[in-house]
Amino acid sequence: MKKADALPYTWIFLFLLIKVSAFRMLVFDAKSILHIALIEFPVWAFLLSVVLLVAKKNLWRAVWIFNLLTSVIFFVVTLYIRYYSTIPSYYDLQQLAQSGSVSNTITMLGTPWDFLFFVDAILLVFLARRWKQPVRLAAMKYVAVSMAAVCTITVAYALQQPIIDVSYFAKENGFLQSQLVQLYNRSTETAHASSSKLSAKELEELKGNKYVKASEQESFGIAENRHLFIIQVESLQNFVIGRSLNGQEITPNLNQLLSESAYFPNVFQQVGAGTTSDAEWIANTGLYSQGMIATANSLSGKEAPSLARILKEKGYGSATYHADDVTFWNRDVLYPVLGYEEIFSIADIPNVKQVGFGPADEILFDFAANELPRQLETYERIYANIVTVTSHTPFEMPEAMQYLNLPAEYEDMYVGNYLQSIRYADEQIGLFIQELKDQGIYDESLIAIFGDHSGMHGTLVTEEDQLLLSDFLGHEYSLKDQYTIPLIFAGGNLFEGTEMARLGGQTDIMPTLLTLLGVEHDEPMMGHNLFQYKKNLLGMRYYLPGGSYIQSEQFYKAPGAKLPEVLYDLKTMDERRKNSDAKKHIDDTETLMNYADALLKDYIDE
Repeated sequence: MKKADALPYTWIFLFLLIKVSAFRMLVFDAKSILHIALIEFPVWAFLLSVVLLVAKKNLWRAVWIFNLLTSVIFFVVTLYIRYYSTIPSYYDLQQLAQSGSVSNTITMLGTPWDFLFFVDAILLVFLARRWKQPVRLAAMKYVAVSMAAVCTITVAYALQQPIIDVSYFAKENGFLQSQLVQLYNRSTETAHASSSKLSAKELEELKGNKYVKASEQESFGIAENRHLFIIQVESLQNFVIGRSLNGQEITPNLNQLLSESAYFPNVFQQVGAGTTSDAEWIANTGLYSQGMIATANSLSGKEAPSLARILKEKGYGSATYHADDVTFWNRDVLYPVLGYEEIFSIADIPNVKQVGFGPADEILFDFAANELPRQLETYERIYANIVTVTSHTPFEMPEAMQYLNLPAEYEDMYVGNYLQSIRYADEQIGLFIQELKDQGIYDESLIAIFGDHSGMHGTLVTEEDQLLLSDFLGHEYSLKDQYTIPLIFAGGNLFEGTEMARLGGQTDIMPTLLTLLGVEHDEPMMGHNLFQYKKNLLGMRYYLPGGSYIQSEQFYKAPGAKLPEVLYDLKTMDERRKNSDAKKHIDDTETLMNYADALLKDYIDE
């Protein structure tokens, strides 16, 4: 065999090596040549050698398609990481068509440099012209066998390692290896879930509290026999509450509502890959989300002991409103699992005044308000779950829906667009609250308002946006600012403008509501009544590296693919030295999350 015959193969593998190395350096900031040569590259080289051996005709076409596919994968994963700050799972890549947040902002996420991933596709055309049909190398089978041997060793080793954080796991064990391990496990969480259970008393003690039976808690039943309205607000973060820009309140209606509410400003999001749909699951079950896979996409269909089902036993009729396609994020499976009696989606809500991928929030709230008279005649009491959509990435609002007169430096900036969209959402919430008062329902209702997840995160928040946020907040935009959401409980003659700074999470919403409504239950939940307990311990996956926790005094970010571990003081967000308390909280969080996974497994299709 002449050396010239082997030359095109050398170039083909060299192009792949360069591309894999660039991907690894860009995504993981990892430059170890040894790691690339022994762990990352052999898997891709094995796949390429199989293509070279199997393709009988049009060998160059097969090679070109393989290289194009790898380029697309590297490109998409890079954009995904910039938005979500985590490695996508194989399932996330399948669901990109459903993720409007990525598809609508791809031009904002990408850079011209990203298209260098596709340069080899052009260079291969020139190679194909130089060598019309490369001679098959008999040695190629040995290349395939040797690469397969290396892959077997690395995958076998990876299978023995627990996936605490998928990005860190992928950095240490290889991107494709991480996907294979996840595929084998079905999910990182359920695969390693503990079968052990915690009693309600043990769970509360783990969080640092003395357990008190629900019926003996001071807030039990203060909203008994009231209608329930949950308003889940798209991308609403806590830092906008009570703040102004150029003398203009960002949330004037919510600010006014605070005077007759109980407001929890220190509540953290706990969503995973399912973002908004995960928030719906958490708020309506008191359970954690799955993390790296959208929970709704993994549900087996088994009925959950949800808020709607528990309240049905007390005479409540339930309805959920979301102005989007009900099949997106498998809500056509999620909603029956949660037990809603009436489901309203874009098939029912008029698709007018469209903003982004659905009708504006004003249409959603008007539709929900118009349903109330009929529901009041049908049901003894109402539970309505309303999920807004307008304040969604990329936050671009039509001029007619812009309420803020932004300073020049905020115009056409991501943070400026965000504030504008939140101001619009606030206006519609205020109008809906007024409609409840006009219909005479407000004084007979308990209303919970909360944000589903952060809006200002990822590389879409530029350095200029960071500077504007620092100026707006009066301090550097922190992880606490990024992940805290407002949680507001309101209703006629219930609260007197109380602000409670104790730590909470989205898992606390359902148990708090049931306690206020005076409903006892025996179903296990991960959260607790925020009016009763002062201490808390929260786990967070997906947006933070696995193993991270938020405790009443500490915020711990576990080591990730690019950054080391950091321990913060929760109040000031100043860095602290890791101590024995932190180590105990890490162990307690592992126990907590294992129990969360054990509960979730009952509803997941493995």
